Amino acid sequence: MRAIVVGAGIGGLAATLSLRRAGVEVTLVEQAARFTEVGAGIQLAPNATRVLRRLDVLDAVAAQAARPPHVSFHTWSDGSEICRYALGRKAEEAFGAPYLVVHRADLHGALAAAVPPESVRLNTTVVAIGQDDDHAQVMTATGERLTADLVVAADGIRSAARQWLFGKDEAKFSGTAAYRALLPAEEVADLGLPPLAAWLGPHRHFVHYWVRRGELLNVVAVFSTGELAQESWTARADPGEQLREFAGWDPRVLGVLERAGQVFRYGIYTRTPLTRWNIGRVTLLGDSAHAMVPFQAQGAAQAILDAAVLGDVLAGATPAGVPDALDRYVRRRLAGATSTQAGSARAGKDFHLPDGPAAEARNARMAAYAAAHGFMPQARAW
Repeated sequence: MRAIVVGAGIGGLAATLSLRRAGVEVTLVEQAARFTEVGAGIQLAPNATRVLRRLDVLDAVAAQAARPPHVSFHTWSDGSEICRYALGRKAEEAFGAPYLVVHRADLHGALAAAVPPESVRLNTTVVAIGQDDDHAQVMTATGERLTADLVVAADGIRSAARQWLFGKDEAKFSGTAAYRALLPAEEVADLGLPPLAAWLGPHRHFVHYWVRRGELLNVVAVFSTGELAQESWTARADPGEQLREFAGWDPRVLGVLERAGQVFRYGIYTRTPLTRWNIGRVTLLGDSAHAMVPFQAQGAAQAILDAAVLGDVLAGATPAGVPDALDRYVRRRLAGATSTQAGSARAGKDFHLPDGPAAEARNARMAAYAAAHGFMPQARAW
């Protein structure tokens, strides 16, 4: 069995490892000339870290990660705690795998290091995907045709493969944008920050947590906006822009934003849920299938789960059985990923409620749930 995976992001790398574990010969095709990963922090719930353990990369990821003992939610203006949910040892004992927060590049590097170099084709741009009854093909910008038994398109939120399969369908602006920054721990040591926290306020929320074994603070400050925002990991915010956007917030929030040196500003985009991800021998995976707002910290986890299930359904399959196996993959994953997309969108609206009865009811509901259950509501899906 031979597969071609298009795209060497987190989803594509995880899919490559999962397929190899299932006995499939994989060629990973990536348009970049070398493995790189931009961005900053990423949260990995136990549903993702269980898969990383199966792929034999959990130890490498955990060595670079932080393990917050809990996550706390706070009011925007004075920082008073709304509630806290257990993570750390309690979550690991309950769900069988740890909750980790890592630098995105550390996760990407651990996955990339586990892929044999001979399986990778860097600096290779795919310009078309095709198939017949017996094979699937990708055509490269140099005119080369690569053939396999299946093609997995993990080519991200701006997926060309998605359009080739299902027609014109653009990524949609979510109405939210975010500032992000990384600060050395010593620069914020005096602020008394909780290990993993979210401040909730009118039309905004602010999240921070430690990465790289606690050496860096990852900061994401999200705000609603009616202006179309650029989707870019490298676009810089204007000096002081983040302070103006979050004026009047808790002094700890403002202290972090004031000390942040290099601040980036990016628009948050999503994709409309699909009713299927596959046609014949070709399937989507990760953001190309189900890009979502990040307000439940499940985007990467869902791509990793896709990879796990894809490997499961192809283990022992024959080339002739690929279309049926991909149907099973989509049946097992589509409903859960679509539900997570919707839940993440609802969480964003809930986080951004204006002060008043609705926000007070939200706070009371969160506090009651934490007291009754201990873990976050989405932990049911872990």
